[in-house]
Amino acid sequence: MVAGPAGGETGGMDSLDPLPPERVDAYLRRIGAERPDRPTEAALRELQLRHLEAVPFENLSVHLREDVVLDAAALVGKVVDRGRGGFCYELNGAFAALLRALGYRVELLQARVYGDDGHPGIPYDHLALRVRAADGGGRAWLTDVGFGDHSHFPLDLDERGEQEDPAGVFRIVEAPGPGPEDGGGAEPEDGAGEGPEDGAGEDSGAGTGTAAGADGDLDVVRDGRPRYRLERRPRALADFAVGAWWHRTSPESPFTRSPVCSLLTGRGRVTLSGRRLITTEDGSRTERVLSGDGELLAVYRDRFGIRLDRPPVPLHPRP
Repeated sequence: MVAGPAGGETGGMDSLDPLPPERVDAYLRRIGAERPDRPTEAALRELQLRHLEAVPFENLSVHLREDVVLDAAALVGKVVDRGRGGFCYELNGAFAALLRALGYRVELLQARVYGDDGHPGIPYDHLALRVRAADGGGRAWLTDVGFGDHSHFPLDLDERGEQEDPAGVFRIVEAPGPGPEDGGGAEPEDGAGEGPEDGAGEDSGAGTGTAAGADGDLDVVRDGRPRYRLERRPRALADFAVGAWWHRTSPESPFTRSPVCSLLTGRGRVTLSGRRLITTEDGSRTERVLSGDGELLAVYRDRFGIRLDRPPVPLHPRP
């Protein structure tokens, strides 16, 4: 469990123990995907999209006072057995375990999310994946199922031109230099992700970022706006313990202010932010406020597949 800044139970993924075949099959059933014959780039695209459409981005554990466990078996169990989602550390941690079991080369990368002030947030603000397939000649893909409203498909980490995606036009550019150390993570609008537009080291993440250099940081840009600053150095899951602890406990964290649950759909996106249900279909947005606990729990069940026995209560509600 991530019980405090000292870490906690953070094994599993770090030991790179593969998922047993039966767990791989169960995970694939959860996301409605067939087991690929080989770990190809085409299969990676399909797996990411299936994951985004089946497993919600959500921070409900924070507001249900549940532990956030950075352990591969526990992360997979939350997604597969409990029918839940999670935030970046959980979703990309679990997805990394699946991809490794399928034969992909996967590395965990830390990122700092840009705030509305234009500054990157805390170190280990976000966890993303660098993935290489068997047929790509070593090409690296930025794979991210834990950023809410973000790219539907992996992004080529070596491409510096525009990359078209259903979610917008993305670019991956060399960061201009060391980012400010005091920027805060952005609060997601409508709770649909970790970025400013989303509704939504060798140490273990203790407090300082890494300056850009010859192998410096990269900025991930969507529609002309930087979303997060990505460090290229591989990390272990345990390194993210401090970031996960901060995001689930701090009054300054966007995730402690209100429950959020968001899922990509075939026609758009559905998001539950507090008691506001926001639905986007074919570019048309509707919003309504749910009337009571019964309706709230029904929406979690019917729209997101999440069965709760009580409504989440904001940990640090907005004043």
